[in-house]
Amino acid sequence: MLLGLAAGLVAVFVIAMRLQPYDEGGRPLTMQTHEQLGLPPCRFYELFGKPCPSCGLTTSFSLLMHGDLTSSLRANAVGTLMAVFLMGLIPWSVLVALRGRYLWVRSLESASLWVVGIFMVLLLIRWGIILL
Repeated sequence: MLLGLAAGLVAVFVIAMRLQPYDEGGRPLTMQTHEQLGLPPCRFYELFGKPCPSCGLTTSFSLLMHGDLTSSLRANAVGTLMAVFLMGLIPWSVLVALRGRYLWVRSLESASLWVVGIFMVLLLIRWGIILL
């Protein structure tokens, strides 16, 4: 399962590298990069003219994969942190799978719950700041 997770994350980062997070003038986008994947525009943004908590996540991943850290942080700083965390999760998953036991984690379920919870709180804090 962990090797599958690592392979899936590698695929996510390969896709992020292939996306174009810049406009025609070469300026970095702050959101809407997900539309290149055939996904619809953000409905929340269309209805209210304000970004939703996850607006800019795909763009921040893609900008980071293009080596543009500053623009990645501008698009969605939580997305940048999430991408860095997930990049670190790839070698951790492979190492744990090869060793046959967890490293630095007692329970994968508990650790997963904490990680998801922390990122959700960070996304909501960022969203609150943006809405101000």
